[in-house]
Amino acid sequence: MKRKYIAAALLAIALTGCSKDFLSVIPETELSSLTFFKTEADFQQAVNGAYVPLRQMYNERAWVLEEMHSDNTYYARNTLYGAVDATENVADFAIPVGTGDGGAKVTANDNVLVQYRLNYVVIARANQILSLIDGTGLTFTSDAVKNNLKGQAQFLRAFAYFDLVRLFGRVPLHLVPVTGRQDAASELATTEQLYAQIEKDATDASKNLLNKKTQEAGRATSGAAKTLLANLYLTQKKWAQAEALMKDVVTNDGYQLMADYNDAFSTTAGNKNNLESVFEIQYMEGAAGFNGNQIYRFIPSPITAAEIAPITGTSNPQATSQESNNIPTPDIIAAYEANDKRKAISIGTVRLSTSLRENKDYPYIKKYARTHSLHNNTGQNWPVYRYAEVLLFLAEALNEQGKTAEAAPHLNQVRARAGLAATTASSQADMREAIFKERRVELAFENKRWFDLTRTGRVQEIIGAYGARVKANPAAYYFPAGAVPPPNAFTNLDIYYPLPAVESALTPYF
Repeated sequence: MKRKYIAAALLAIALTGCSKDFLSVIPETELSSLTFFKTEADFQQAVNGAYVPLRQMYNERAWVLEEMHSDNTYYARNTLYGAVDATENVADFAIPVGTGDGGAKVTANDNVLVQYRLNYVVIARANQILSLIDGTGLTFTSDAVKNNLKGQAQFLRAFAYFDLVRLFGRVPLHLVPVTGRQDAASELATTEQLYAQIEKDATDASKNLLNKKTQEAGRATSGAAKTLLANLYLTQKKWAQAEALMKDVVTNDGYQLMADYNDAFSTTAGNKNNLESVFEIQYMEGAAGFNGNQIYRFIPSPITAAEIAPITGTSNPQATSQESNNIPTPDIIAAYEANDKRKAISIGTVRLSTSLRENKDYPYIKKYARTHSLHNNTGQNWPVYRYAEVLLFLAEALNEQGKTAEAAPHLNQVRARAGLAATTASSQADMREAIFKERRVELAFENKRWFDLTRTGRVQEIIGAYGARVKANPAAYYFPAGAVPPPNAFTNLDIYYPLPAVESALTPYF
């Protein structure tokens, strides 16, 4: 036993004598940022990885927090399915709220947690790239190639922080890789600090990225970065800056409206990243794991195989009995003007023979119902920014500066494609309302409505009245006989979501 203690003491002394060198050795059998990033291909792979969380985000959560949390869509209560879930709490403006150890509002809602974490995965991966790409000893095919990779990371970091600041108002601001648990906890940045960082990243990205003509399809472009930046400026009411950016995109970036509104959106295997597409989330049908299934999340239920077959077009249609989400409300249906071509392209109707509701006809989001091969496995891309929105951004920026006559032609381009006459709005106030209404129908179900309500300060006005209509007539909002919204429905009209309670348990700052 005595020999064991002596041996242990000698080993401890030996390790102490060389601890600095020993602890700094990088394991040769494991990948780390210090060993992985050596070539251009390594950075390309890392950039690819930074896009990946967007696929889950837009398939599962963004539409819940940014579309169902508005007057555009609601859920169709299926009492055969079971208990109310976290998605319904979002749609009902009834998210449970508590207080974290740091005093901030927090919630246990799972949609909030997952969206928050996915954004930070994007940020963490972008930070890793940006912290190393300018390092010495690295070689790239050209400065343009390096800048394009760097620009994509800058765009994605700006994109993720823009989503976070619009959802939460204040979040931690991480700009370098987190190396341990101690670094992970960070104070909440102010909204203004977050805006400033988004502006810097998006501006830098717009200079580093390639334009649509020369960029690889599906990747962020200089036009996408400028559109993101203009979106930020509109949120901040920096109208002149937004105008300059959108005029640049209109004049120089080569985008155009597709002649048919239906062709603005991809099919499950084609028409992707088309001339109207400024930025879209990439999906691919099949077994590789790159697919989406949004339409299956949106289809009213319970639906039989025969009823779902014309919607999905698969050779093996299958019945579903689930909670039905993102169902177009009577309000958005009524928002379309007579003869608006977009209505029939965006919204369809299906009759559910086994529904417990007296009126068995349900609307559904037809915009994403593209024929595909495999049940519950789709490949159409999700539109984030389209050229139609660039035109509406420009119209808004011009009108808010009193340039109402200059704004009208850009709005009318969008209307003309929809088969509508030119706007009759002539005053600034009337044009403001016309653009607001046009955004609603042109961009319906593209996760824009909630942010339009918050940045224009109209949440209390519009959602308050909408909530009163739902509670007064639940049957019109797809409730079966006897079912009603919960007692706390439409009681939380805050413009920001509470922060995730699970995350608050890991930090003293909120």
